[in-house]
Amino acid sequence: MTARSLHSLAIAGTMAGALTLSFGHAARAQDTIKIGELNSYKTQTAFLDPYKKGWELAIEQINAKGGVLGKKLEVISRDDGSTPGDAVRVADELVTREGVNIIAGTFLSHIGLAVTEFAGKKKVFFLAAEPLTDKITWQNGNKYTFRLRATTYMQVAMLLPDALAAKKKRWALVYPNFEYGQAAVATFKEMMKAKQPDIEFVTEQAPPLGKVDAGAVVQAIDDAKPDAIFNVLFGADFSKLVREGTTRGVFKDRTVVSLLSGEPEYLDPVKEEAPVGWIVTGYPWDKIKTPEYLAFLTAYQKKYNDYPRLGSIVGYVTMTSLAAGIAKAGSTDTDKLIAAFEGLKLDSPFGPFMYRASDHQATMGAYVGKIALEGGKGTMSDFKYVDGASVLPSDAEVKKLRPATE
Repeated sequence: MTARSLHSLAIAGTMAGALTLSFGHAARAQDTIKIGELNSYKTQTAFLDPYKKGWELAIEQINAKGGVLGKKLEVISRDDGSTPGDAVRVADELVTREGVNIIAGTFLSHIGLAVTEFAGKKKVFFLAAEPLTDKITWQNGNKYTFRLRATTYMQVAMLLPDALAAKKKRWALVYPNFEYGQAAVATFKEMMKAKQPDIEFVTEQAPPLGKVDAGAVVQAIDDAKPDAIFNVLFGADFSKLVREGTTRGVFKDRTVVSLLSGEPEYLDPVKEEAPVGWIVTGYPWDKIKTPEYLAFLTAYQKKYNDYPRLGSIVGYVTMTSLAAGIAKAGSTDTDKLIAAFEGLKLDSPFGPFMYRASDHQATMGAYVGKIALEGGKGTMSDFKYVDGASVLPSDAEVKKLRPATE
């Protein structure tokens, strides 16, 4: 055989191998439904490490039962860089390079808003898992974007009855100075003024996210002599506020109403310094006894040998929502998926909920109660579950809030 013949055979063999590899990739791609996921994993670990465990458990359970439409779900996950610009770039890479037409995730509200805008422009289905700003499903909403978690408006409304029952006139406000904090405080002020016209807001402390000077903040609060405090700080900022405020006695004999502070991801780090008596939204992970929740808890603990945080619930339900929506649509076609999600009803560890057709907001609720100390750790007491549907505006009202042209 000549050298030229050998060379030709080698080329033919290489081409055949490449074609086989290509067909292999194509076959595998046809066997899976790809979901793009992006989040601030590097900067928001307290919430997002459990969140990732939650969605990994959901994917494992869904695929063990045969997947969806006879295909396995495959999640392609990326860090969003914790900036709007990076998040949009990552979302675009997921769509253009990875070929996904379904994206999910985000944590910080301004990141969620950036990806919402991207989804609207690129006509890509987006399930915002965690960001809480109302704008995602109202003022900045679009037909391609849905949101799972209870919004700032919903969580403030859940806390409002207790805030009003305290009958305090002078309030101090503490919040991180970005979209989530600004939105929560604006809603609180509007709701409280409507019900208690003589209310006074005697100081507003709005440190940059992750950069709170807790000593200066609590001193400013104390100097203003409020009767009550509304707090929106979370994560490390919350821990610093609690420790500094407790040391200086700033919370003593003052009503404190606080968003998210009953979540174990934020309570656990303060340990025995947990601020007893604060009225909070949160997640009493070890005290919920419903069958659907206990099934989730058992599976989670078996897989991870750890207890869930609220992030675990959000991650889990994000993926079970997508699976239910795809199954209902019978397709991953964007328009069919949107139609399926509008009015989609499904179960969760917190019980049944739905995605509203009017604004694409889920009605999954949250727990409201007081912070208590048990066994040297913070937990929730006197809690109740508040259905998200009970604290949402009517369809007619949200129609006025949504963009006129979607």
